[in-house]
Formats: sequence, structure tokens, C-alpha cells
Amino acid sequence: MKYAAHLGYTDINPYEVVRVVSDKTIEIRSMDSEQDRSFKPEFVPGGFSACCVNQSEQKWFITSNTENEVFRIRLSKNRGWQDKHGRRFKLTEKPVKFYDYNF
Repeated sequence: MKYAAHLGYTDINPYEVVRVVSDKTIEIRSMDSEQDRSFKPEFVPGGFSACCVNQSEQKWFITSNTENEVFRIRLSKNRGWQDKHGRRFKLTEKPVKFYDYNF
């Protein structure tokens, strides 16, 4: 896999694999992302105040940034890939970014 996705509750942030250290250790770095300005969230009354009904249509421009910090994630027996702070990651074929407007 070339990419990792940070799973932050319902938000997802893109990372790129920089180096495979071993079967259980990978070095990654965050990628820059900018939302496509053509996406306009549509809100309807509901939830705490409103619900975004078209959030699955959001588009992002995701680019590599070599200035971002490189750090390691490790494969845990029970929790999958995670960093030293316990943040969870999933390996992916494409960079993924998602912002949950309803959270």
C-alpha cells in the first residue's frame, strides 16, 4: 500500500508511506489537502442544529509535502496500525480525506 488514512472518529486524513521498515513498522507523513471550492455543503434542519445531506460528494486536492514530519506507525495485535499516541491508521491504495460535517 502507498498510503495510510488516519481514522479520527468520523474524519479521515491522508498520509503517505515514506518507508517500510518491517512487516510491522512503517514510516509515514501527512499530506496536504485542500477542499475543492466547487463543493457546497447543503444543510437541512435536524440533529443538534442541522445535517449536511451531501457530504459524501465532497472532493479534495491532496498533495505530498516533504516538509511534513515523518513518523512511525506499528501494527498492533488488537487495534491494527497505530502511532505511539494510539491514533489509528488504515493502509489504502489512494489518499483519502473526509470531513464529517455532521459530527
